[in-house]
Amino acid sequence: MRFSVDAHSVGCHLTGNEVYIRNLLNEFARVDHSDQFIAYVAKPNADTSLPASIQTRWVSENPYKRLALDLPRHLRRDRPDLLHVQYTGPLFTSTPLVVSVHDVSFLEYPQYFTRFRATQLKITVRRTVERAAAILTPSEFSRKAILRHYSLDEEKVVVVHNAVSSEFRAIDRQLAQGAVQRKFGIAGPFVLTVGDLQPRKNHWGLLQAFEQVLRAHPQLPHRLVFVGKETWYSKDLHRAVARSGVAERVHFTGFVDDADLVQFYGACDLFVFPSFYEGFGLPILEAMACGRAVASSSTTAMPEVADGAGILFDPGSAEQMTRAIRDVLIDPELRVRMERLGSQRAAAFSWERAAERTLELYGRVAGAERRVNTAVQTRVS
Repeated sequence: MRFSVDAHSVGCHLTGNEVYIRNLLNEFARVDHSDQFIAYVAKPNADTSLPASIQTRWVSENPYKRLALDLPRHLRRDRPDLLHVQYTGPLFTSTPLVVSVHDVSFLEYPQYFTRFRATQLKITVRRTVERAAAILTPSEFSRKAILRHYSLDEEKVVVVHNAVSSEFRAIDRQLAQGAVQRKFGIAGPFVLTVGDLQPRKNHWGLLQAFEQVLRAHPQLPHRLVFVGKETWYSKDLHRAVARSGVAERVHFTGFVDDADLVQFYGACDLFVFPSFYEGFGLPILEAMACGRAVASSSTTAMPEVADGAGILFDPGSAEQMTRAIRDVLIDPELRVRMERLGSQRAAAFSWERAAERTLELYGRVAGAERRVNTAVQTRVS
């Protein structure tokens, strides 16, 4: 069979979306040598980060041109058995669709989006999921949310958990701290968070909690490191840091690639994920795979991912977040125990298993479509 994948996010620094599709394609090439795969990419050199066995076609970086012109044109030429997209499919195609919807935050928390973006997603995602033969989502939380907002057959919405690339692994903390200091100029122990700088990620709440920890325990030498792409919200966060009492202890790195991200995870004493809303929360698993203690929000899909291997707190409670950070930083035994539990939890997730389950779904969708087409042709003849 021939399967096409909209991989325009590869090389675009779209964090979770890019990580998801890149890892799936890598595993497809490794575990499936009988089917043909075509990836539609938009960024120069994006094809170099994909396996050689994956064919590539170029589409525009402009989403309107990609969805309205480029993808339909390629689909007519390639004639795949299905197309796999994330969130939004092309405007005009008869090709069966599989769509990955990682979360519906644009419906449940539209205030975290620009008005235009929230409205666009409401329209285009609804249109796509209603046309799709199957919807993939990474957590039971997101599955329930999708079914709550869209009138769909429950069997169409399938949970396939995300996982962690093998690149994320435990490394010596001192060696990692040295690498971070040499490249980014950040010395000493630190608390880490990872995610684009946007309101939903609750960086401001983490800043408040960190400041309270240092106020109560001034002997702690720790810094706070924000790793993530700058966005429209960045100026507000930078101003909040400048007004805080810990500005000299806070560092922004911008987007970093996976090789540097592994070093940041390895160097930190604690990873904190204070997000208000996540459809999965991949950085939780990445930090755990790197052998680091995790403190995470107790909302949405994050408890499902951490599952007892992380310290949970209410992201709206500065007191709870402060206590979680403090407990790990001042109690080495607790930190070591959480590191061990996290490593065990991360090992339970596998991109190979995710790819195999996704390929099974592809086979069911493509097989069902072929049976329908055969039946139609038989009736016509």
